[in-house]
Amino acid sequence: MENNIELALKDIIWAGLKEAGLDSFCCREDIGLEFAPAPGFGDISSNVCMRLAKSAKKAPIAIANELAQKTGKALGSSPLKKYISEIKAQGAGFINFYLAPVYFWEELQRILDKKQDFARSDLGKTEKVMIEFVSANPTGPLSVAHARQAAVGDALANIMCYLGFDAQKEYYLNDEGNQINILGNSVKTRLAQLNGEKVEFPENYYQGDYIVEMAREIKDKKLKVEDFSEYAGNYILEIIKQELKDFHVEFACWFSQKELRKSGKIEEAFKYLKEKGFLYEQDGALWFKSTQFGDDKDRVVIKSDGSYTYLAPDIAYHREKYRRGFKRVINIWGPDHHGYISRLKAAVAALGQDPETLSVLIVQLASIFREGKPIEMSTRRGQYITLREVLDEVGVDVSRFFFMMRRTSSHLNFDLETAKKQTPENPVYYIQYAYARISSILRQAGLSETAVSDELSLLKEKEEIDLIRKLWQFAYILKVCLKTLDPYMLTVYLQEAAETFHKFYDCHRVLGTDQALTAARTSLINATRIVLATGLGLLGVSAPERM
Repeated sequence: MENNIELALKDIIWAGLKEAGLDSFCCREDIGLEFAPAPGFGDISSNVCMRLAKSAKKAPIAIANELAQKTGKALGSSPLKKYISEIKAQGAGFINFYLAPVYFWEELQRILDKKQDFARSDLGKTEKVMIEFVSANPTGPLSVAHARQAAVGDALANIMCYLGFDAQKEYYLNDEGNQINILGNSVKTRLAQLNGEKVEFPENYYQGDYIVEMAREIKDKKLKVEDFSEYAGNYILEIIKQELKDFHVEFACWFSQKELRKSGKIEEAFKYLKEKGFLYEQDGALWFKSTQFGDDKDRVVIKSDGSYTYLAPDIAYHREKYRRGFKRVINIWGPDHHGYISRLKAAVAALGQDPETLSVLIVQLASIFREGKPIEMSTRRGQYITLREVLDEVGVDVSRFFFMMRRTSSHLNFDLETAKKQTPENPVYYIQYAYARISSILRQAGLSETAVSDELSLLKEKEEIDLIRKLWQFAYILKVCLKTLDPYMLTVYLQEAAETFHKFYDCHRVLGTDQALTAARTSLINATRIVLATGLGLLGVSAPERM
């Protein structure tokens, strides 16, 4: 929804509320606009009447009937008049606006003029945003759970940059601690076994084949390894970096926890909190007064044995995020971290930042299905499907798209058999086929993608207007993705856009009609091509011209 029509509609609704004497029950900011909830309910809808009902002591539909009349009167003197064909009070009390074809023709022209920038905006006003995601411990290859976080984080960063934010991607590297020690001991023990020693391999050690591979490399190359944990961590980190690169995910920064500790910044953060009175000692441990900031209990940051808890470096790390100039911080975590959110928000507040500037997205797990059966996953036992295996089996495009096909708050079932199909059952194929089909039509017509008709007003058929309407919705969908911090709705939109195109093409010939209509329809499918390419690009999925 373009800001100009949104603002203009709010103006006439507000004028209608004043005319009806209802403006005392709300303010202009209470007027919300969205796409109409279903076909037959216009193009743009407002639920302001339902929000007014309690204060005005009237039924929402009664308010809507009156407001529709008053808004229609206000429209009469507005430049918006030529774009609105009808205003109706419908449903439980919605005010629905029906847009005239001329509005859609102008929107189509805008897409053709601006091409891939048609929905770009300065909404973010170049605000610096950090999106920290994946951040898997370097103890093994990336799992599909990490892959889903990678796809979501990367696409979200793309969308935010497109909407005017300075969004930067960061990987927090937990390269020290107990899990790294266990990793080193796992490799050391496997090496001992390869050398013929009769040593037991503990159950809590990492069991995957990659541990044996590291041990074998050390043995075969006769490497002198002094620190098995450091060697193994670096070895796996290179694997992770290559897997992410092959998944088309690259980070601006890899932030090391080990380097954070060495820098003394954890102590600096504690000094700051202590000066503010937010730390205290009890039972030989150092505690953070997180209850003072809404947490359910205070948290230990330094244990009685002098070691740090997980929260300690996280406090210092987030302090550094803000000190580096980021105004907004987004963390993408797995579901096992849900209980950690309140204490981290408390830490951000204690550090003098607005906790609302920290958003934590919990991305639910993904289950991989093969032949109708889910594959069990366990990092330590080494029984899990890795990102590399999925990439090798179905490719980057399908992998990325499938990992975003459900809301991040929902568990995802990834069916490998569906992902490999080259049929409409596979949504990635369906969307890419629409793009390739349009490219083929334009080649047949001998037209470049920049060809534009001067007679877009010839596009009057229902399927033509439906397709333009769907293209127009793209900018609004991106704002939904921003509001929810979830690229899921873009995957839904692209499927709907492809379906709307196929319906249009099945009903109407593009080539072979009279010259003017052919030019108008090639412009329409050209705009569709631009929208599909832009949407796929934001998701990190390719748009092939031939399939």
